[in-house]
Amino acid sequence: MNQILKANLSKVPEVTLVFWIIKILATTLGETGGDAVSMTMGLGYAVASLIFIGIFLVAVLFQIRAKAFHPLLYWFVIVATTTAGTTMADFADRSLGIGYPGGASLLFVLLLVSLGVWYRVEGSIAVETVRSPRVEMFYWTAIMFSQTLGTALGDWMADTNDFGYENGALVFAGGLVVPVLLHYYTKVSPVLLFWSAFILTRPLGATLGDLLDKPVAHGGWNISRFTASAVIAVFMIACILLFKQRAGRHPGEA
Repeated sequence: MNQILKANLSKVPEVTLVFWIIKILATTLGETGGDAVSMTMGLGYAVASLIFIGIFLVAVLFQIRAKAFHPLLYWFVIVATTTAGTTMADFADRSLGIGYPGGASLLFVLLLVSLGVWYRVEGSIAVETVRSPRVEMFYWTAIMFSQTLGTALGDWMADTNDFGYENGALVFAGGLVVPVLLHYYTKVSPVLLFWSAFILTRPLGATLGDLLDKPVAHGGWNISRFTASAVIAVFMIACILLFKQRAGRHPGEA
């Protein structure tokens, strides 16, 4: 019976309020952590991206090989995608010289392609179906593109027309209210609403991270990137340990 029950569980957590709180913390940590390596340590966007992509590949390999849902492992992979997404988006926007519109457009197309291929092969992009290595590969590919796209959107919003990090964070926080209202008061596809909210949490975290560590002259609070990253990481781990998460069941399961 236990083996049958485990087979019916996905390897990603149930989508609850705790999930979204930890997700926002992870995206904020990705921004401060990514900037700490690429900017504070002076390694540059390209080298930092290679480092974080390597960490992501190793982490996601362990995640795919795992037999069940492990909260700390799952969220470590999420953080790996957010740090890699931070440096890759900065590399695309700034080092490649295509700017925020170009970088965001490119990443949006890549995200749509990854979701489209996933849907064509599996017939669904619902996260509840993530229980096989092949589906997990689609899932983490889509997440990587969504995290990178979110970084580009957050930077675009904050840096364009001097909008600022605080105002940018408020805009994206307000934007998250939309899928919540649609979820409770309409019949819009839950899958569409999930991915919309998932993408929006990334620019929210990006603007919050920049608000914490950017110089005061640039609209930030000038907190050390390493200090901010450490505090956020401790808070995030505490949430994971204190608020137990369960693996999400497949649709139709009791």
